[in-house]
Amino acid sequence: MSTDVIARLNAALQGRYEVQGELGEGGMATVYLADDLKHNRKVALKVLKPELAAVVGADRFLTEIETTANLQHPHILPLFDSGEADSFLFYVMPYVTGETLRDRLERERQLPVHEAVGIAVSMAGALDHAHRKGVIHRDIKPANVLLQDGQPVIADFGIALAVGSAGGARLTETGLSVGTPYYMSPEQATGDQHVGPQSDIYALTCVLYEMLVGEPPFPGQTAQAVLGRIISGDYSPVTTQRPSVPANVDATIRKGLEKISADRFATADEFAKALQDAGFRHGNEQAVTGPAGPWKGVAIGMSVTTVIFMTLMIWSLMRTPTPPPVARYAVQLPEGHDPARPYGANVAVSPDGSMIVYVGPPASEAAGQQLWLKRRDQLEPTPLGGTETALSPAFSPDGSKIAFLAGPPNVVRVISLTGEPPLTIADSAVGGNSLDWADDGFIYFDGPSANAVVRVPEGGGSLATMSALDSATVELVHAWHQVLPGGRTAIMTVFYNPASDVNAYRIAALDLETKEHRILLAGVFARYSESGHLLYVSADGLLLAVPFDVDAAEVTGPPVALFEGVSVGGFGSADLDISSDGTLAYMAGESTSGLGRAVWVDRAGTVTPVDPEWEFDPGMPEASLMVSPDGTRLAAKINTEAGEDIWIKELDDGPLSRLTFDDGIDRRPQWSADGQRIFYNSDRSGEGGSHYDLWSQPADGTGVPELVLDLDESILEARLTPDESAFALRLRGLSGAVGVRDVVGLRRGEDAVFPVATEPYDEKGIALSPSGRWIAYESTETGRDEVYVRPFPNAQDGKWQVSTNGGINPKWAHSEEELFFANGNGEMVAAQVQTDGSFRVGERRTLFSLVERFLDSGPNYSSWDVAPDDRRFMMLQIGGGTDGGESRLVVVQNFFEELEERVPR
Repeated sequence: MSTDVIARLNAALQGRYEVQGELGEGGMATVYLADDLKHNRKVALKVLKPELAAVVGADRFLTEIETTANLQHPHILPLFDSGEADSFLFYVMPYVTGETLRDRLERERQLPVHEAVGIAVSMAGALDHAHRKGVIHRDIKPANVLLQDGQPVIADFGIALAVGSAGGARLTETGLSVGTPYYMSPEQATGDQHVGPQSDIYALTCVLYEMLVGEPPFPGQTAQAVLGRIISGDYSPVTTQRPSVPANVDATIRKGLEKISADRFATADEFAKALQDAGFRHGNEQAVTGPAGPWKGVAIGMSVTTVIFMTLMIWSLMRTPTPPPVARYAVQLPEGHDPARPYGANVAVSPDGSMIVYVGPPASEAAGQQLWLKRRDQLEPTPLGGTETALSPAFSPDGSKIAFLAGPPNVVRVISLTGEPPLTIADSAVGGNSLDWADDGFIYFDGPSANAVVRVPEGGGSLATMSALDSATVELVHAWHQVLPGGRTAIMTVFYNPASDVNAYRIAALDLETKEHRILLAGVFARYSESGHLLYVSADGLLLAVPFDVDAAEVTGPPVALFEGVSVGGFGSADLDISSDGTLAYMAGESTSGLGRAVWVDRAGTVTPVDPEWEFDPGMPEASLMVSPDGTRLAAKINTEAGEDIWIKELDDGPLSRLTFDDGIDRRPQWSADGQRIFYNSDRSGEGGSHYDLWSQPADGTGVPELVLDLDESILEARLTPDESAFALRLRGLSGAVGVRDVVGLRRGEDAVFPVATEPYDEKGIALSPSGRWIAYESTETGRDEVYVRPFPNAQDGKWQVSTNGGINPKWAHSEEELFFANGNGEMVAAQVQTDGSFRVGERRTLFSLVERFLDSGPNYSSWDVAPDDRRFMMLQIGGGTDGGESRLVVVQNFFEELEERVPR
């Protein structure tokens, strides 16, 4: 270009870039060396050719090119910037010193075999990364491969896609085509715009062939001749030209150059593995002698000239391709396989949309639940061993593994789909109910100790808290998060105190670097769609979508209601997921909306509602039900528009009355031994930072609240001895580590606490025996939550482990002859104990399953209690249990097309 154009560019980009000179010219753009004035660095500024820019259009081009901005890979040249200035469409990439692969091939013609294979493997890794994010390059060629210290870096990633998508049918007006003839796949050569990863793999194979042989597999003097050979011609086997090429490399090339895309490698990762596998072979190991399948008929029935003519006609008449239709269908699951659960996100789709994992019943007769995998190409789902009690599964970014929560007590585990046993990544000290496996190498979940987002390296390691509750707006919990592409931002649901003037559920954007968040809109359970939208649900199961700028993490348009019937469970959980290829999966059924009912459950698991007409919001996850000593009343924490308060219910169908009326959060009620008073935790003192003290007041509603304990540390749990002479307390651990808490004691009238269970593990779930002489609690000292018993207050006089297969939420029988708890399979267990004299554990008997029907008490709160006769349990059933309406697993393929049509960006 002339100096006049450079002057125009500098005037248009003043203050941003200063163009130094022209570096070269390609088929679609002219490349300039420029100074990035803001960041003080050299960049390559590429300006789209004017005739191409005119038909493409600025808005569409810039929208499409931004889809490549999140590609972060060591062998992909990143996109720094893009824009429009004085009619110029430009994009900016790093300026890489050195040469291109084309430069080196022109100089050396052939490369050493090991070096050529190494370059191809590295390029395949970059392509696989992009393909998993739904980005196809479409123009892989040596000129687009920069060599930086000998390592390949693919440039112009997605530029061909941006031009092709933006220009549509008008692209032919410029006389340009997307792709370079020597490296075009047969489907590109015939003008088929429905190209996928196999087209890039074909082009990469051509580049590998040229690095080994010295010319592409289908050379020719003209573009028409090259395209004719690609469609119907033969190529010379690589080993004929270069016998030193290993057999597996030759086989890889033959498979990569198959005429039919379905006969090539399914992924670039498979291509790379074949190059590195000396035993890899393809077909009958014969050299390619002619086209196969439907292409053979074309070759026999038509001359090369005819095929070329047809190809050119297709190019000249090229239309914007008709998108694949949106397809909806219900997946036929085995009888009894209902992924909908009252709590948790229990459906996940693999990134490529080929697999769905869901929470279903156990494959054996055991109680509980486990993960089942349904592949698109298989009729029946298969159980995944080692996933018993699983909750909230999530695929790894490459789709080869699944992370899940196992509990109670909710440890984070990872299982490989190749059959290896699951590995524990984080123990039960973190708990939580939502989980996401991001492409930044971390697994994210919500940690109930901080009620915030926590992450752990995908291979295990130290935990880090990534969000902080905003006490000024009375935030309670951060949950149902998802890390957006690029790993800088996450979306999450923020839960508020219902007594505040803030909508109870809101969706927020969390900056993972600053750990600050900002509210985007009202709603729950948001999921990002790579079509450029956010999907989210309402409490009654309505699915909505809004246009979304993923880079700015901003909503860019109004919400649009899509359809009803998405199953929404307690605490805003939804069985909903969408893959990178636009496959949507969700459970269709009645939404529980978090409402629960109190039920009696006998030792056989038989359920009897306390009051069939009474449903309430228990305020999960801090749900609490406590039966009075005489069994005539129930104390419960209930959420209403007025806030989270303690209420008293006359059993069974008597009146319900409110006990606390303050502006704070009141929770974890417990009865005095004589049933006259209620003790509870409250943050009403207003000390900030979710600081809880212990309060009490008469159970009949008379009198005024009294402050019982005000410590420097927030009181997370408190239990009183029957004579109220001492307290057992759970406080946050002194180390400040995520998920570490301690159990201490405090004698009434004294100021100093004494240790009960203060080892460097997470100890919680305290329960004092009816005599007050023993304390049961949970600890993670074995790597998972187990139930232990110590003397009280002289806790150092002994320690006994009661559970053997995981244990949380211990409760004493009023006879003090049994200790009840939930085991690691989600079952209620009754352990016989002897407490007169020395402590001893006898038979442990499984009573019934807690999974599916009842809210599983987590390791940090108590949602159930024991009746005075020790024959029944008061439990919380969410959404009426499993006797509600039938649920169906629905799959929607090509959902991106519906979003583009109904929710324009």
